[in-house]
Formats: sequence, C-alpha cells, structure tokens
Amino acid sequence: MIRKESVYRIGKVGKPHGYKGETTIYITDDVFDRTDAQYLVLEIDGILVPFFMEEYRFRSDTTVIMKFCDVDTEDGARRLTGCDVYFPREIAGESDDEMSLAQIQQFTVVDANTHKEIGKIIAIDDSTANTLLEVSTNEGDSILIPVHDNLIANIDVKTMTVTMLLPEGLLEL
Repeated sequence: MIRKESVYRIGKVGKPHGYKGETTIYITDDVFDRTDAQYLVLEIDGILVPFFMEEYRFRSDTTVIMKFCDVDTEDGARRLTGCDVYFPREIAGESDDEMSLAQIQQFTVVDANTHKEIGKIIAIDDSTANTLLEVSTNEGDSILIPVHDNLIANIDVKTMTVTMLLPEGLLEL
C-alpha cells in the first residue's frame, strides 16, 4: 500500500486528449526535468494507485500529455479526470539542493528560535507573487507562512522538517 507520506502532489489529471487513452495532466512541479520515473501515483476514491507511464510529451511548461499503460480508450482516460497526481519521494531524490517546494508538503515546520513544532505543511500556494506555505497547526488551525530564502534555515529530508526563522508576531496574524 502506498502511504501519503511517501509521495507528494505534483498536479491534477485533466480531460482526455484524443481517443487512444491519452490524458492531459496539469503539473505544478518540474520533477520530469530532474528525475526519471516509470510510474506516477493517482488518487482514486481516496486510494493511492500507481500508474505506469507508456509515454508522455510536454504541451507546455505546465501541461503534459500522458499515455498510461493499460489505458487505451477515451473512456478509460475520462475515468481519471480530476484525480490528483503524486510523485514518489524516493525517486525524487534526497538532495536538498534539487528539491522543489512541492516536495516539502507533509513536512513539519519548526520555529528555529523556539525549536517549537508549528505544524504540517498541507499545501503550497503559489497563485500570487508571494508563495505561501499553508500549515495545519497542532491546535487544528490553518495558517499561512511566506516562503523566502531568508526565512528557511534548514530543510531535513530524513526527518521531514523545515526549520524556519519566523519573525516575532508572524504566527499571531
């Protein structure tokens, strides 16, 4: 069974492309430029399912036309529409230098000043000029923390933590 902690979200399946089982995938990560993988993981009805890739091609920087093995019809591709697409962390690599923001989803944020655990990163909001981490706190609240090189002290892949230099009062906003 694939666990949510072993993958990270890289996009969403769009509508079918043509009639031979190809589908459009809208990606939010450059993982295809950094690694070579044989499969992607799709979330279907809450279950993470591996899908082996037959072939793919880029339509743009954020759109991939994907042909999965054993998906050979437009109807088969249509059943995948709307599924979230995940990438295995182990294939993405252990190098902090090559990590994308998408890879730190599910990591725990720790305040570098107090060493207090703030919460888990549940989403990355890059829809505006200022990228934000959406963090679910240990108290059950949801907070937004800006992403900036000056605020990130350390990213530890092994312990899945992001240590941040948070300005005083930021968490009270």
